[in-house]
Amino acid sequence: MSKEAPLLVINKPHLTVSVYESMLRMDVKGTVKNDIEEALENAPVLKQTIGSILGIFAPLHVRLSDIDSVDVDKEGKISIKLPRHRDLVLPLGPADSKMLADKLNELIPIEKEKELEQIMKKNRLQRIGNVERERAKEEMVLPAGGTQFPIAELEGVIEKEKRAAQEQEVTESEEAEEEAAEDQER
Repeated sequence: MSKEAPLLVINKPHLTVSVYESMLRMDVKGTVKNDIEEALENAPVLKQTIGSILGIFAPLHVRLSDIDSVDVDKEGKISIKLPRHRDLVLPLGPADSKMLADKLNELIPIEKEKELEQIMKKNRLQRIGNVERERAKEEMVLPAGGTQFPIAELEGVIEKEKRAAQEQEVTESEEAEEEAAEDQER
């Protein structure tokens, strides 16, 4: 994130809100929590533990894919709904709130789609890995003397693939016979 340039920055006396392509970052100015976070910036291990404890109350770095919705009230307060936290309410003023809400509502669906694609890709890779492990198990060579205990014959991936190929050959040969019979009738 440090390499990314923010897409939108809103500076207020007590708060700085930065919107990045995949993250919303809020920096509270002049608080103990901010002082603690600044001290932890150089210690990643401490930042992970203590930062997560501080984030329970009000997260300051929110992935856009984790945001449920963004609303602006009449007074100009923006309400950001998060699934596992309290809602974030930022008093920014009507113009800044509208600008932030528009930008977030533009970026959130894109990030949710990216996250969904990553999850699907991960699941697909896991399924492929599972099939490859099953194949490896089936292709393992048994010891020369056999096994000391009987192994049940389970239908595995290789057998299923062979059966599917045989069924395909049968349907292709039946179709060829039907075509030949039709040609003879003509």
